[in-house]
Amino acid sequence: MTDLNQLKTYKPTLHYVDDGREHGILSPFKPGKQTLPKGYQVSPKFKALDCDIIFEKDVPVKLRDGVTIYTDIFRPVTDEKVPVIMAWSPYGKSAGTAPRYENIFGLIGLKDNIVSGLEKFEGPDPAYWCAQGYAIANPDERGIAHSEGDVSMMGTQEGRDGYDVIEWLADQSWSNGKVAMSGTSYLSFSQWYIAAEQPPHLAAINPNEGLSDGYRDIAFRGGIPDEDFVNRLQSNHVNVADNKREDVTEEMKQYPLANHPVWRDKIAKLDQIKVPTYLVASYGNTLHTNGTFRAWRGIASENKWLRIHDSQEWPDYYDMMNTADRKRFYDFYLKGIQNGWDQTPKVRYSVLDMEGGNQTDVAGDAFPPSYVEYQKLYLNGGSRELVSAPTQKDIPVTYAPEMGPGKASFIKRFDQKTTLIGYPKVHLNVEAKAADDMELFVVMQKLDVNGNQLSEFVVPNHGALMHDFTDNGGTVMKYKGPDGRLRVSARHLDEEQSTDVIPVHSFDRVEKLTAGESVPADIVMMPMGMVFYPGEQLRLVISSKNESGAIVPWSLPYQAQNKGQQVIHTGGEYVSYLQVPVKLG
Repeated sequence: MTDLNQLKTYKPTLHYVDDGREHGILSPFKPGKQTLPKGYQVSPKFKALDCDIIFEKDVPVKLRDGVTIYTDIFRPVTDEKVPVIMAWSPYGKSAGTAPRYENIFGLIGLKDNIVSGLEKFEGPDPAYWCAQGYAIANPDERGIAHSEGDVSMMGTQEGRDGYDVIEWLADQSWSNGKVAMSGTSYLSFSQWYIAAEQPPHLAAINPNEGLSDGYRDIAFRGGIPDEDFVNRLQSNHVNVADNKREDVTEEMKQYPLANHPVWRDKIAKLDQIKVPTYLVASYGNTLHTNGTFRAWRGIASENKWLRIHDSQEWPDYYDMMNTADRKRFYDFYLKGIQNGWDQTPKVRYSVLDMEGGNQTDVAGDAFPPSYVEYQKLYLNGGSRELVSAPTQKDIPVTYAPEMGPGKASFIKRFDQKTTLIGYPKVHLNVEAKAADDMELFVVMQKLDVNGNQLSEFVVPNHGALMHDFTDNGGTVMKYKGPDGRLRVSARHLDEEQSTDVIPVHSFDRVEKLTAGESVPADIVMMPMGMVFYPGEQLRLVISSKNESGAIVPWSLPYQAQNKGQQVIHTGGEYVSYLQVPVKLG
């Protein structure tokens, strides 16, 4: 059996500054137990506690290989045994008051006092959950802060460590033996790896927007290496000792293909997840949307629910109505309260109109709903339209990244109200005139009746600074339509996993282009739910440049490597089309 630790690349962890500020007010190592009284505030800017809370700080937990990690536990003052919600990430168990995370909430328009500051960044707030009869466990995972061991990012090691902590929590004298998980982003996708290990006392999970394939969703989306956000994740790998951290950006250079064991280990074993699941997703999260919907399709849970919202993950997660909805799920599975959760629609989706009239919580029988039909809109190179039938003769469209806009677009105007909900894809026949490879960036835009591009903020802050940040990026904060990307030399499809609706690239080979060669390329688009009214238009943009820009305002956008003329063939034997999911009736 391959020893992954021998294949992974490790470097020293970054230095952990234990000053009670950089990593949160309560970050200094101080094992002990105290009661935080009702009305307690960790800082004046945060919410006061509604009840007394027992706070056990820096509790040691020994993992199966002898490594000791530390966790903070918040639990209600009661003689009754209570269930536990665990938040798993490398972000620091006291980071709810870390300045860098306070600034993020302020940037997007959330107030600090919606939470107590006791929560892990992107995790459940003890102030709410302890008042509802739950304990919250915030571990510092292996190699983080004062925890021993070397940091691994995504995969089996995190899964096994999470398993061990769950079983330890279930065995505590105050625990009722049932443990759940919750959180967004990293705290979401870590749940896939842990749940796949099937810890016996894991009773339910609640992933809110998280990738499920480390290669396809973050490191090499579309086969294109993009190191910036991976580097930002790794900046959280800080420790007080001389520990090591997995350097995933270095692994990207050493192992560029997805069939390497290091990358295979970062694919969540979705078919091993059988625990009840309440999954939350959105259409516009460039980091997480594809991975979240892949997880929805792949998990083996018989009891699973999906809610697709029209916001960004943080405002949605901390919204009080959504938190109450989550509580119903947990009450049902962790407390055995017969509150009718099992009658909740299995799918609740959103339909966006990008003009202030979004529909949310629309009940569906599946995603996509059974009342969806896939239709092809063919690219017409002569009229630059999306039409119902291909042209008999190829009409190529040529553009160059070095000159002009470096892109080509195609438009369809709708004569009647049309709702698209499901998985779009783009199938192109392309040619590179003076290069052996090309990178394609595709986005579907909605235009109003006057031809103006529509977009919408998914965060509460609509101010000038947010406009500046999102005009050419900030994709998780301003939605402009489904997008996708592909390096054409990585176009090979996995025949076993691909379907006509959802292409899956193998990313296990490099197939360079030759001069004058036209090749087919399927581009994975993010799922969508969008309505078009009469007179409005759909614009498909195919570009040699990264049209979507940076993922978040503090991230660097990927710079495309294209050179020379690029050709899209649009007819005859080289049919190119956009396939869209059309709601019937």
